[in-house]
Amino acid sequence: MTKRLLDSPEAIRLLVDSFYEKIQVDPLLGPIFTDVAQVDWSHHLPKMYAFWENIILGNNAYHGHPFQPHLLVNQKHTLGVEHFERWLQLFTKTLDERFEGQTADDVRLRATQIAVVWNRKLEYLNGV
Repeated sequence: MTKRLLDSPEAIRLLVDSFYEKIQVDPLLGPIFTDVAQVDWSHHLPKMYAFWENIILGNNAYHGHPFQPHLLVNQKHTLGVEHFERWLQLFTKTLDERFEGQTADDVRLRATQIAVVWNRKLEYLNGV
C-alpha cells in the first residue's frame, strides 16, 4: 500500500474511515461504540472529519465540545486507561499503515495528547 501525505480533506476522510473500520471490529472498543454509545455512523463520521480537519488543516470545520459525548458514554460504561490505550494503538496503526510525513507525525503526537488528557479527566471524574 502506497503511503500518502495527510494534507487534504480527502486524506483526512481516508484516515477517519480507516480508523473507524478498525474500531467497529475491535473486541474492546467496538461494543462501546455499538452497544453503549449506539453510534450512528452516518452522523458520527462527518463530525470526525470536521474534528480532524480542524486539527490538521486548521480550517475551523469543527464546532462543538468533543469531550462531552465521552462524558455521557462514561456515565453508562466507565472508560478506563485500557480504552484510551487501545484507541491510540488503533489510531497510530492507521497512521503508520497509510500516511507519511511531518503532518502524520504531528497528528500522532496530537492523538497521544488527546488520549492522555481525556483519560486523566475521566479518571478524576471517576475518583480514580
